[in-house]
Amino acid sequence: MSHRIVNLGILAHVDAGKTSLTERLLFDHGVIDELGSVDAGTTRTDHDELERERGITIRSAVASFEAGDLRVNLIDTPGHPDFIAEVERALSVLDGAVLVLSAVEGVQAQTRVLMRSLRRLGLPTLIFVNKIDRTGARTGELLDDLRTKLGLDLVARNRVHDPGSPDARTEPDHSLDELGELLAEQTAAGRLHPVFFGSALTGQGVAELTAGIAALLRPRESSPGSPVRGCGCAAKSSGALCPAPFTRPPTMPSTPPSSRACPAGRCSTARLP
Repeated sequence: MSHRIVNLGILAHVDAGKTSLTERLLFDHGVIDELGSVDAGTTRTDHDELERERGITIRSAVASFEAGDLRVNLIDTPGHPDFIAEVERALSVLDGAVLVLSAVEGVQAQTRVLMRSLRRLGLPTLIFVNKIDRTGARTGELLDDLRTKLGLDLVARNRVHDPGSPDARTEPDHSLDELGELLAEQTAAGRLHPVFFGSALTGQGVAELTAGIAALLRPRESSPGSPVRGCGCAAKSSGALCPAPFTRPPTMPSTPPSSRACPAGRCSTARLP
């Protein structure tokens, strides 16, 4: 079977749960047999001794999984602001990104920095709101924060029941399924940011996120003769899954795309019940 290949960055403010989300995606798709723990230093993508000791990502790491005809190369990037240069290097090989936020803390300082970089590069970006099972988790209020603090046009692609409790669960929102191609076009153009609520710990919402990755993100056309090797990622340790060489995407505009409301007329005002 021939595969579409998407190079996908996982970005977040430190401790929002991006490495845990990477671990969950690998586990759910059979790449690893058991979930590792950031606190225990057993995750697949934090190989460096200092990373395991401090429980943070310092260097970008790569692992891959397959979902149907799609092969996703996951690039887990550092979340601490001290390592923003490492994040900027990783962005150069991406076809798209998942920006991870905590449902409790919401938009944080590094969230703003990362979103500015993603818009500057014109990278299609999905948003995963993690930790819906934590006390204080927000849904509709958090969507409002994303709109006002980051200036984004959003559309929620799943619903949350019992947020802020251990029993928090999600279900897909199919109300815009008939506009799938239009949503993909708007996402690719950087005008629309689909939002998925969930929990990397329990796995809630991750299936919807995976479906969104497959439906909404497209491989970018490569520039001839511009493979990117030596990704300096998971290959830093034995047993890693570095899929290098990567294909470098074409140069993107230096200014963010113009802000437009979704042509469907419903995206920028989507709310959870």
